[in-house]
Amino acid sequence: MADQAATPLGIATRKPFGLWRHLNKLRWLTLGAVMAMLILIPYLHLYQTYRAAHAYDLLASSEKQIYDAMEFVTDPFVSNPAEDLDAIKGNTWSGTFWGLKISDPLAVLGQSVAGRLIHWPFAITALIPLIVTLLFGRVFCGWICPATFIYELNSSLAAWLRWAGINPTILPAHWHFDRRLKYLVLAVGLVLSSVSGASLVAGIYPPAIIGRELYYAVALGGFGVGSAIFFGTLLFDLLVARRGFCRYICPGGALYSLIGRYRLLRIRRIVETCNDCEKCTAVCEFELNPMRDNFGQECNNCTACIAICPTDALTFAIRPVDVPEQGPGHLGRNYRNNIPNGGE
Repeated sequence: MADQAATPLGIATRKPFGLWRHLNKLRWLTLGAVMAMLILIPYLHLYQTYRAAHAYDLLASSEKQIYDAMEFVTDPFVSNPAEDLDAIKGNTWSGTFWGLKISDPLAVLGQSVAGRLIHWPFAITALIPLIVTLLFGRVFCGWICPATFIYELNSSLAAWLRWAGINPTILPAHWHFDRRLKYLVLAVGLVLSSVSGASLVAGIYPPAIIGRELYYAVALGGFGVGSAIFFGTLLFDLLVARRGFCRYICPGGALYSLIGRYRLLRIRRIVETCNDCEKCTAVCEFELNPMRDNFGQECNNCTACIAICPTDALTFAIRPVDVPEQGPGHLGRNYRNNIPNGGE
């Protein structure tokens, strides 16, 4: 994962694999692709319905536009849209992709608790996300969740407002919620789901909300109450706390954090090449502290800290726990001022 290099102090260290710092760009492409897929699937479903009904001449002009556009998109790939388009169904809550059924672990947990029964064929569909989370941690939140795509744009809006001299945050900078609040939300949501017989956690889970609302907007021509709930999460992030919903409330984030607590792939600071610039800590959407080796189970391996590090002092390591705090970076002022001869 790394090559040998030497610092200005003459200390041999390991240089991160060069492509690591570009993974954040790939992450954005992945998030964009997932969002595009969630928009495309409802249109494909409409087109499939139109084809199955042989109703082109009966369609309204707007529906004919959808038909023609989807026919243009799918024609190179499918010969029988009425059947072949069944290969892709669902969203990030639960879906089928070319015969492979994949579900969010929260979907399986919520439905199982609500029905007070584990339906094993459904439970197995969460196996791939579970394995991925155990290996790579909370990567669904950072790399796949469509809400992340919107939340990070929301963070950019907040940063632009601050640059323009407008501080949208209404709470003092030193005031924070307890991160454990989201575990309480998850627990209460599951208890209420069990009592009511409905998977209530889906009602406040942003990926599920976005999938539903996009389908309602495209297939039914309007939005449901979920759009208001999601808009409320955007306001919470903008006015109360940066990425506050993900950090403090999201039941799915709580579940993924618990599963990925002992993930194998972790971001690790290379203390010998760290200059304590704090850019990694400033860019972290979850207000972790990479500069002091503080990642923990909240880290979603988004690699934003790796991408911004000017000295390539962050890399990936395979280990079940974080490296204990290593102290000041060896290229930083605090370290150099406390070694003999200033490091010469």
